[in-house]
Amino acid sequence: MVVWRRRAELEVLLLHRSLFGKDFSGDWAWTTPGGAREPGEPPAAAAARELSEETGLSLVCRPVRSAVAEAQREFDVDVFVAEATADDTIRLSDEHDRYQWARRDDLDRCQPAWVGQMYREVLDAVGEA
Repeated sequence: MVVWRRRAELEVLLLHRSLFGKDFSGDWAWTTPGGAREPGEPPAAAAARELSEETGLSLVCRPVRSAVAEAQREFDVDVFVAEATADDTIRLSDEHDRYQWARRDDLDRCQPAWVGQMYREVLDAVGEA
C-alpha cells in the first residue's frame, strides 16, 4: 500500500518496523503499510484493513499495476495506492516504532532494492495522473 500526499512534492508514508529495534536498517526495516491477507479475504479488503491497523487511517485504497512487483516471482504482491492529506493523523500499531513522510529520493532506504524501486514506480504513476 503506497500512501502518498501532495506537498511541495509528492511524499510517501514510510513505517519503521519495531521488531528489531529502533536502529534496524536492513531488509524490510522501512516499508509502506501492508501485510498478509486473511483466508478468503479479497486483496482490497486486506489493504484497507492493514492500513487501518498499522496507521489508524481510513482511506480509499485503489489497486495499481506495478511491473516491479510483478517481476518478483517469489512474492505474491498486490499493490494499492491511497491519498492522504496534510491533516491526517497517523496512529502507529505496535508493529512500528516511528514513521516518516519521505520524498522519492529518500526511498533507497527501503530494502530489498526492488521494494524502493516499486515505491518510486508507483509514486511516478501517481504524479502523472
